[in-house]
Amino acid sequence: QVQLVESGGGLVQPGGSLRLSCAPLGSIFSIYFMAWYRQAPGSQRELVAGITSDSITNYADSVKGRFTISRDNAKNTVYLQMNSLKPEDSAVYYCNFRAVSQQYWGQGTQVTVSS
Repeated sequence: QVQLVESGGGLVQPGGSLRLSCAPLGSIFSIYFMAWYRQAPGSQRELVAGITSDSITNYADSVKGRFTISRDNAKNTVYLQMNSLKPEDSAVYYCNFRAVSQQYWGQGTQVTVSS
């Protein structure tokens, strides 16, 4: 099983920015969809943003206009640029890759928005 490794989480003040990255340790073929999910304590995991192999994107209403998902197909890497962060964005963020054969999850990276 190939691991996905996330980076870029941390503590940021409200209104600040963070950029998350996710890349696999090893090769994954035929990835057709990459996404970021998040899960706050006591809440279900929710889809934050997704991007297809043709770079068609979709976003949760709560992050539209503030977050931007992008991908580098050559590196099999997905990014999440998060601007104008709010305390309610605090959560563990997980990347997700969907390939023809199976899907993969990262281990999660903590994002905390607090003054």
